Amino acid sequence: MSYYPRIKICGITRTEDALAVAHSGADALGLVFYAPSPRAVSTEQAAEILRILPPFVSGVGLFVNASADFVRQVLNLVKLDILQFHGEETAAYCAQFARPYLKALRMSPTLDLTQAKQEYASAQGILLDTYQPGIPGGTGEVFDWQRIPAHLAGSIILAGGLTPENVGHAVRRVRPYAVDVSGGVEHSKGIKDAQKILDFVKAVRNA
Repeated sequence: MSYYPRIKICGITRTEDALAVAHSGADALGLVFYAPSPRAVSTEQAAEILRILPPFVSGVGLFVNASADFVRQVLNLVKLDILQFHGEETAAYCAQFARPYLKALRMSPTLDLTQAKQEYASAQGILLDTYQPGIPGGTGEVFDWQRIPAHLAGSIILAGGLTPENVGHAVRRVRPYAVDVSGGVEHSKGIKDAQKILDFVKAVRNA
């Protein structure tokens, strides 16, 4: 049986980068609705980015401990396919928006991944990211992949410090359902490099 991990490119801020993602063959792009992030977008930017996307590329909206009213405001203005929550949101909070959602978990030393996956059973997927105190994501650092239980690996989205150079090894080592990259395919924060996106996708496919 063939194994093809899905690919998400996160932190898109420009239409040209969105088209580069689509043309690369990636499956999804992420839009950050978290003001402190250097990759944050306005609802106007996000709507324009999604407007130019071709079919079959999913738009994912990333939120960090946002108010429910803010999420609903974004959903009224931006046609997001999936929501991604990167803070301390509860499962009940995440499930209230009538959209499929991903729950990001930072791999802190005390995280019980099996228990957390049960807690967020309503999530469409669990994304694993590197833990750094006070930073909700986008650290650019790799965590210890050996901490992922083998029986869960095929259902998770692997993030945290992935690059075109290391993602092939990550896919072979972990065999995740999907991989997620942001800083690893950038010129600078929020500005993507089209060649790096292509190299990342090629490395995943070749793995």
